[in-house]
Amino acid sequence: MSPDVLRARSVTRRFGDFIAVDDVSMAVGPGEVVGLLGANGAGKTTLIRMLLGLLGVSQGSVELLGGLPDRARRAHLGYVPQNLGLYRDLTVQENLSFSAGSYGVRVPALPDRLGDVGDTLVGDLALGAQRQTAFVVALAHDPTVLVLDEPTSGVDALSRAGLWDTIRAQADSGVGVLVTTHYMEEAQQCDRLLLMAGGRLVAEGSEDDIIGDTRAVAVQTEDWAHAFAVLNDAGIPVILAGRAIRVPDPDKRLLSDVLSSAGIDARLESVRATIEERMLVLARGADG
Repeated sequence: MSPDVLRARSVTRRFGDFIAVDDVSMAVGPGEVVGLLGANGAGKTTLIRMLLGLLGVSQGSVELLGGLPDRARRAHLGYVPQNLGLYRDLTVQENLSFSAGSYGVRVPALPDRLGDVGDTLVGDLALGAQRQTAFVVALAHDPTVLVLDEPTSGVDALSRAGLWDTIRAQADSGVGVLVTTHYMEEAQQCDRLLLMAGGRLVAEGSEDDIIGDTRAVAVQTEDWAHAFAVLNDAGIPVILAGRAIRVPDPDKRLLSDVLSSAGIDARLESVRATIEERMLVLARGADG
């Protein structure tokens, strides 16, 4: 039996002629936090749904806790989907009681951070409190594996940090965690990363492993708004962070020619790519 809590072996999922997940193999071990990264439509949620037995595979196989993701094994799973999986017309306490009752465990006490909203309808809560509630509900039965699909989306930085403290605490206790996120700074919180693009697994390893020797060019110019528009119109992939313009894996001569033709005075500096820029490069390759 595999020691991994989650595993996919050459998994493919088709919807008619469309291939949502294409020959993906991956695994999550006990006590490991694995980040599943990729743009919208990369296939992350489809892969998760297959791993949990919520969606059938077209080809290949999946394992949850060493076997098929049946009802008995899913009893050891904690899952926070993108829509949080909460009943909005029930209170926080009622959601927790219902989940605990479904698993046949004692209803745990609400943590202090939710103590004041226990009798509040989930639908009336701010998004941050809803996500905290979803975590509490998912952990009520002490799961062995935790799957989190964009659990911190739309949450302020302080709340995100608190949720990641919970994730790390679970991993430290031996729980295997698979988590998707759009926040690239959260990739650094993971032990290992899986990067999907176009339904395929295009890279895996640590952040440094995935970036490798990929370079980017930082475009330094006073006319940054014009420069961004010109590069974007020329079909050059460009990233704007504040007023900083960066172009991942560029053709430096083409970049210089496009800017010069537009009369833009700019200095081009070669820098190491970020994980987000490496993702963009790999996604372009997958699309090609």
